Amino acid sequence: MAKPEEKNSDPIAASLDKLEKRFEMMNDRLDNVDSIVTAVAERVMKQPITMIVTCSHCGHKVEIALIGVEKPTK
Repeated sequence: MAKPEEKNSDPIAASLDKLEKRFEMMNDRLDNVDSIVTAVAERVMKQPITMIVTCSHCGHKVEIALIGVEKPTK
């Protein structure tokens, strides 16, 4: 007859495997997001960008210009 510990270890092992797979999926997604952000940052550094932000309280518009001429170093 199986011990009570052995019966409980199967669901625990399955839960741990499922958790490990979820962590791997999350890590892959974060890697993909990192690649996208890096590609966008490289494009931004090659050309100027202007953003216009409007204050939600007073309606004042603020213009922000980002100018980059080099890729950021790692």
